[in-house]
Amino acid sequence: MVNRKEESFVIGQRWVNEAEIDLGLGTLIATDTRTVTLFFNQINEQRIYAKAHSPLVRVIYSIGDTVYHQEGWQLTIERIETQEGIITYLGNCPVTNEFKSFIETFLDSNKAFNKPQDRLYAGQFSKSKHFTLRYEARNHIFNRLKSPWQGLSSIRATLIPHQIHIANQVSQRQSPRVLLADEVGLGKTIEAGLIIHQMILTGQTERVLIVVPETLQYQWLVEMLRRFNLRFSLFNKDRYEGGLLDDANPFETEQLIICSLDFLTKDNIDTTKLINAKWDMLVVDEAHHLAWKPDGASSEYQIIEDLAKIIPSVLLLTATPEQLGLTGHFARLRLLDNHRFHDYNAFIEEQKNYEQVADAVASLLANKKLTENEKNAIQTLISDEDTTDLLSQCDEGKENAKSTIINMLLDRHGTSRLLFRNTRQAIKGFPKRELIAIPLPLPKEYSTAIKVHGAFNKNQSKEKKVLDLLYPENIYHAVGGDDVIWWHFDPRVDWLLNTLDTTDDKMLIICAHRTTAIQLEQALREREGIRSAVFHEGLSIIERDRAAAYFADIEDGAQVLICSEIGSEGRNFQFAHKIIMFDLPFNPDLLEQRIGRLDRIGQQHDIKIYVPYLENTAQSILMQWYHLALNAFEQTCPTGRAIYDQYNDMLHDVLLSQDTESETFHKLIEQCKITHAEMKAILEKGRDKLLELNSNGGKAAVSLVEELIHDAQAAQLESFGLELFELIGLQYDERDDDLWVISPSEHMLIPDFPGLEDDGSLVTFQREKALVREDAQFLTWEHPFIRNGLDTVLAGDSGSTAMAALVNPKMPIGSFFVECIFVVETQSPRYLQLTRFMPPTPIRLLIDMHGQSIQDSVPFAALNKKLKPINRKTAQKFIKVIQNQIKPLVSKAEDLSNEKLPLIIESATNEAKLALNLEINRLEALSKINKTVREDEIETLKSHKSLILSHLNEANIRLDAIRVIVVTHE
Repeated sequence: MVNRKEESFVIGQRWVNEAEIDLGLGTLIATDTRTVTLFFNQINEQRIYAKAHSPLVRVIYSIGDTVYHQEGWQLTIERIETQEGIITYLGNCPVTNEFKSFIETFLDSNKAFNKPQDRLYAGQFSKSKHFTLRYEARNHIFNRLKSPWQGLSSIRATLIPHQIHIANQVSQRQSPRVLLADEVGLGKTIEAGLIIHQMILTGQTERVLIVVPETLQYQWLVEMLRRFNLRFSLFNKDRYEGGLLDDANPFETEQLIICSLDFLTKDNIDTTKLINAKWDMLVVDEAHHLAWKPDGASSEYQIIEDLAKIIPSVLLLTATPEQLGLTGHFARLRLLDNHRFHDYNAFIEEQKNYEQVADAVASLLANKKLTENEKNAIQTLISDEDTTDLLSQCDEGKENAKSTIINMLLDRHGTSRLLFRNTRQAIKGFPKRELIAIPLPLPKEYSTAIKVHGAFNKNQSKEKKVLDLLYPENIYHAVGGDDVIWWHFDPRVDWLLNTLDTTDDKMLIICAHRTTAIQLEQALREREGIRSAVFHEGLSIIERDRAAAYFADIEDGAQVLICSEIGSEGRNFQFAHKIIMFDLPFNPDLLEQRIGRLDRIGQQHDIKIYVPYLENTAQSILMQWYHLALNAFEQTCPTGRAIYDQYNDMLHDVLLSQDTESETFHKLIEQCKITHAEMKAILEKGRDKLLELNSNGGKAAVSLVEELIHDAQAAQLESFGLELFELIGLQYDERDDDLWVISPSEHMLIPDFPGLEDDGSLVTFQREKALVREDAQFLTWEHPFIRNGLDTVLAGDSGSTAMAALVNPKMPIGSFFVECIFVVETQSPRYLQLTRFMPPTPIRLLIDMHGQSIQDSVPFAALNKKLKPINRKTAQKFIKVIQNQIKPLVSKAEDLSNEKLPLIIESATNEAKLALNLEINRLEALSKINKTVREDEIETLKSHKSLILSHLNEANIRLDAIRVIVVTHE
């Protein structure tokens, strides 16, 4: 394309304003003696210019250029004709192979300079540093997509080996169907979130349905957003009925949905709409509550079973696997693979064999000599190979033989591909817990209110009566009205104020109810002026983050964070190590969740658990039941819920009696204590060491985490990210160490930047800072800010053309180089994950004036440091002079890039064949010795391989950016 000044102006000609190239291609619509008028279609405006001193440049394309008609079709120019000042372009239409023509007036204004070389010749320059950023962005994307751990480190959480291992293993499978059964506190929700995030990121999954108990909906909603930047929609009856007004199937109005199991079974929704919504993944939390027996199943189980039959990927989460009941364990496994697990009796027999193998593995890991029974169990499972020599070497203590045997057993383990189970005994790094119980007298105000309330509510259910007794401040309000103040006389408040007065340590206080938390915060503030924050479900997520951030601030923050029960869900406050339970939850699982806010891997101190309780009340009985019967304060208690369900009626009766001296109370404690010990013994005996070994990933998982932590590219993100924001037009200001405020400005490339708050967003690039500053977003390569920023830059023209000066007195002044960035890419469905083998691949070529490629001897970084900017006007003048010299150099670069394309395709194809063949062969071999390998998994992988190879062969190459480098002497 040629641009030049013209003496005569003719209506219908196409011109550009070289001072405002971004206006696009203008059409001359009027002219008189002194002025011309142009209409710029891109901005829908007319502009008037003086003929004598206009900044206008005539746009004339050349033979060989591709031009676009305003109706959308294109033409490759073969001949140019001019009549009465108007140009006609004639040539071939590539799509229809017809010979066509049209006058310049009908050129598409939006595609006038769609190629970098077109923009270059038209004088449309970006800053040289934007060219650099564009090339670096291409390289960063290439490296991230090729990385085997893409996305694994982007979670706002400490990188814990067993969690990373499980996510890495599961997300690489075709349509994974697994049971995540880690013990309480080991992070099943994080593991599930990592898997969901990975599979969405790689395109394997788009539509996800998460089904949870009603009490956990907000925990999941917050966890998915805060830790993974996944915005789920919460569906309940109102949301469903409202959706019916907009769509025949409300479940198709959102991609990512969280709902409760009760909503699916008790709110009279049309379950056919749910089942027909074409989900990619189903996640079910607390899956052990789905009741099933060989002779029938609950309605809850049936709806999940109907979904699991048609949804490709299924994640079930439970803290109670086979050790607490083979029937329930089988029920969950049949949801994952009802072809493999269809006969309950056969499953029981199979499990007996694996128990013997687990014992043998325990002996190997403990460096004990194998018994004959253990050897027989191993030989039975590895019946396809002769293990005699290996077992003899194990007797001699040879580590290689032990490792070989264990790996062979892992491949053959009955549920090793379906079930992941980690225990606290196997995962080290947890702190000790210490209970500090504080008995306090029952005030007469509460005593009187309890009697009055009981007299007026005799017909309440037993459970409702118990719940009232546990929280006497609520009874006091119910009897005395909203104006009464309980915290003036409650001895728990006095004890709390005295305790806080003697220490500067941060304290996490949890209450069962929001009103209690709000009023307790008022008491601390009004009575002693204690710096405190309150955290409850009535606050927005942003308000909760601010409260948590105030608590996390070491120097000027709150000493106390007072939470309602929601404060025990999904938050990490492990910078503190003291927790005060102002009351107790009537649920063993919630008790563990409360303690779990502090009791986490990486906690540096022992946990102090303070429980102030009122003597001779239901509070006293519940505290002693938790402590004496279950030891639930000082140890994790995986048996708690099962014991609660078994002794539910007896527990209710004792709580209602409020008598800690009764025979029934002592009988309850003793029976629950015995049951707890028996269940713990069963759990320990049933510990499957082989399964745990497979689940925690061992040394390989530790190495993977170390690689993620020391990922060099992640360390480069902060400087790159801030440059990216600057290019987009976002403002950034440093707020504190490692904290930045990103704000919109009037000069952004796009009107609204997705996810950015109007008054700015607080961000950090540092994981440690993100873990203590809940109000700051944790920016990683996978964060929407970075991904949207990269998309904004690379989808547009920023950095696609540039000119820079190279100061070098040893070279002739005015000599120049052409630096071209090409991109090899291919189009394919996201689920194929083609970018594993061929991500958009940047190719840099540096051509000197003689047409020689010299990029190998002149690295990009070294050259870039020596370049200086050139202002736009100078660049525009220079390009007019050397345009005809540059064209053959660009053509030379295109020829060289086209020569590289077959080699890149061949390399990617070989890589894909090797990786996919290895996986197919491994699964085929595994399927012969382990029935949990699904045949459809193998067939899908073979189908994907065929499609991947086909798409790789169709890869193309295009010029993405071009920079002219001019030699100067100063």
